[in-house]
Amino acid sequence: MLKELIHELNLQANPEKAKILSRFFKTGKGEYAEGDKFLGIVVPIQRKIAKKYYSLTLEQLQQLLDSTIHEHRFTALVILINKYNKTEEKERIVNFYIDNFHNINNWDLVDISCSNIIGDYFLNKPKQQLYEWSESNHLWTKRISIVSTLKLIKNNQFQPTLDLAERFIEDTHDLIHKASGWMLRELGKKDPAVLESFLIKHSKRMPRTMLRYSIERLSPSKRKKYMKR
Repeated sequence: MLKELIHELNLQANPEKAKILSRFFKTGKGEYAEGDKFLGIVVPIQRKIAKKYYSLTLEQLQQLLDSTIHEHRFTALVILINKYNKTEEKERIVNFYIDNFHNINNWDLVDISCSNIIGDYFLNKPKQQLYEWSESNHLWTKRISIVSTLKLIKNNQFQPTLDLAERFIEDTHDLIHKASGWMLRELGKKDPAVLESFLIKHSKRMPRTMLRYSIERLSPSKRKKYMKR
């Protein structure tokens, strides 16, 4: 089954698209995804292929996650989400996911998977692990900590997002600022008053990217007010 999946992905490879994706996802020397390799396959095709291979074992998914090819890891994560949603052994999937943080090493891989697995798992559990991950020196582990709160936001659990976004005001990486601003924006959709309370307290020292993302859904006059601060 694993060989068949890889063969199907190879059939869909698009070298020109791969060049574009390699630039877009910053795979050059010294960039955040240095060395990542792309086949050039669009997401809908990867999802379609993943659906066919739901029955792959965790051992087979591990082989995909260990691959240097981006689409192998992306497809493995889509399958893993499907397995998580359909199994009662959720802790096993979560532990497998955590063990592979080092392979979930680009922003799209984080963003499609962590809320659906980590966020869902911690809905009715203590959130301390998210706070511990936020203190990691590993860029993608930090991004997982804040993006996982998307599931919490959708279930009206706002405090972890607020706490982590406040911590990340002092972070130096633009991808953490973007993720934090995105989560604050999503929180604002659920409760604008909670977002504005955060902005009143922190907007003067928020990184510009974080602030800009967080206020995207506010009125033009409010966006202007906070940007001036």
